[in-house]
Amino acid sequence: MRRLRLTTGGESHGPGHTATLLGLPAGLAVDAALLARDLARRQHGFGRGRRMQIETDAAEIRGGVRGGVTLGSPLVLWIANRDYANWEKVMGPGGGDLDPRLVELRRLKAPRPGHADLAGGLKYLRRDLRDVLERASARETAARVAAGAFAKMLLAELGGIELRSGVRSLGPIGADAPPPTWDDLLRMDDGSPLRAVDPALEPEMVRLVERAGDDGDTLGGAVTVIAHRVPAGLGSHTHWDEKLDGLLAQAVMSVPAVKAVEIGAALAASRGFGSAAHDPILPATAEDAASRFTRASNRAGGVEGGITNGEDVVVTAYKKPIATLRKGLPSVDLDTLTPHASQYERSDVTALPAAGVIAEAMVALVLADALLEKLGGDSLPELKAHFAATLAQQRAWPAEAHQG
Repeated sequence: MRRLRLTTGGESHGPGHTATLLGLPAGLAVDAALLARDLARRQHGFGRGRRMQIETDAAEIRGGVRGGVTLGSPLVLWIANRDYANWEKVMGPGGGDLDPRLVELRRLKAPRPGHADLAGGLKYLRRDLRDVLERASARETAARVAAGAFAKMLLAELGGIELRSGVRSLGPIGADAPPPTWDDLLRMDDGSPLRAVDPALEPEMVRLVERAGDDGDTLGGAVTVIAHRVPAGLGSHTHWDEKLDGLLAQAVMSVPAVKAVEIGAALAASRGFGSAAHDPILPATAEDAASRFTRASNRAGGVEGGITNGEDVVVTAYKKPIATLRKGLPSVDLDTLTPHASQYERSDVTALPAAGVIAEAMVALVLADALLEKLGGDSLPELKAHFAATLAQQRAWPAEAHQG
């Protein structure tokens, strides 16, 4: 059973978004700077649309915190949509809020291939596909990033676990690059236009985004998230739904437009022999007091058999090009069932830099949940004591292992 549970609510052009996070321990100090920084990072990136110029995201804490410290009760966050002022007569929640003329003007009736429009309309039987797209919009991820910031705060308290991300490839540029290391991400300029892992590729990436924008087209690519100082023993090999790599893949796959997830160097490993796919186990050096073992490589991405092995956790998300194209794609008018170009909604050319920040939040939530499940405890002091005891037992293994 999951200890940390997140629910978000809200529509892209509605009043705002909520995030309710259950399971945070009592006694966690709120890092307001981290929260604000991650929300700003989600809005950053070359190729973003005009919406990012309208919104200045800020999370208001409405429950679960007193005096800057968590209480152990549900954390409730609110992020207002500034653009709602322009959409109130189209998206207002009250029965008498809407202007029928404006609602019809904004009605989406030519679904976009690759988006949730058609599938969602069929599922919920909505004539106006705006009822689908407003929730399927990536605007919802602002709430996830806000909640993920609290997961990062908890991880930092437990062994100083950190997360970073970067754009590994954009379109064909960098597509053959290997997964980055933690040191690669440390050297990366997090404020650069596209947050590229390899700064030498960034000018070419920027030119490609400019070209796609001029053509009314969009671009996808790959972003890699690395979690550093993750202890061994999170997850399980005993049940399919407790394997940590499966949990990470599901969480990261839920990021809008992500269609594939890679753990470690899985793609390269799948193309070669086993002798070149795995990470030799070596005795730790005298300088390494944290573990009895070390690895010559990290092709497994820090997870073996569904369990963390003490190496960096490396997760790459492959994001398809955004489904909203200014020039449209072949579609059907739902009123006449005749061919019609898909409708255009204000959108980005690419949102890869933001996707990395969102994926960080999802990885942080999964790892924080796995730590809470393993350690137990309702307060931060309990968790820290259990964490220290767990590390001590691992350092003593196998000499002091209980054989039953």
